[in-house]
Amino acid sequence: MPDTIVRDATPADVQVIAALYAEEVSERVNTYEYDAPDASEMLRRMQRIVADGYPYLVAEHHGRFAGYAYAGSFRVRAAYRPTVENSVYVHPGCAGKGVGSALMQRLIDECTARGFRQMIAVIGEPTNTASVRLHERFGFEHVGTFAGIAWKHGRWLDTMFMQRALGNGDTNAPDPPNANGTPP
Repeated sequence: MPDTIVRDATPADVQVIAALYAEEVSERVNTYEYDAPDASEMLRRMQRIVADGYPYLVAEHHGRFAGYAYAGSFRVRAAYRPTVENSVYVHPGCAGKGVGSALMQRLIDECTARGFRQMIAVIGEPTNTASVRLHERFGFEHVGTFAGIAWKHGRWLDTMFMQRALGNGDTNAPDPPNANGTPP
């Protein structure tokens, strides 16, 4: 049995997801929210993401919750539909154990299978070297940094954008049918 298993998230995972996200909100700048949403709000968010056709995943390391990841709409306008934005959160006790890589690989695979063409990472603070390195290992390239566009924890924050192609990327070649047999 592998050390890390990645599976689809379920409502039963919401409490641990909400707890990890609350820590991210209060202690770090990986998200620009100020107030951590409660478990019921996290469940609503999860259900909306899944209902919209995006993956929402959980990692378990040695049978215990280790992190979560999901993809969602990069922007709301229809022309952006082939592009997703990713989010990956790893429990601090599992850092450096391959959890982020396992989540990222499965997220990329799921999004590619669903016919998405581009994945964007919006990294809160370019000094988050763990996130930057994780994305680089999976072929993401730095496409821009917005200087000082957010204020959190008493300081101005930069925001880094990274991007990678999925499937046939921005070519006109059609992707194979997605998992349900229909074109994207």
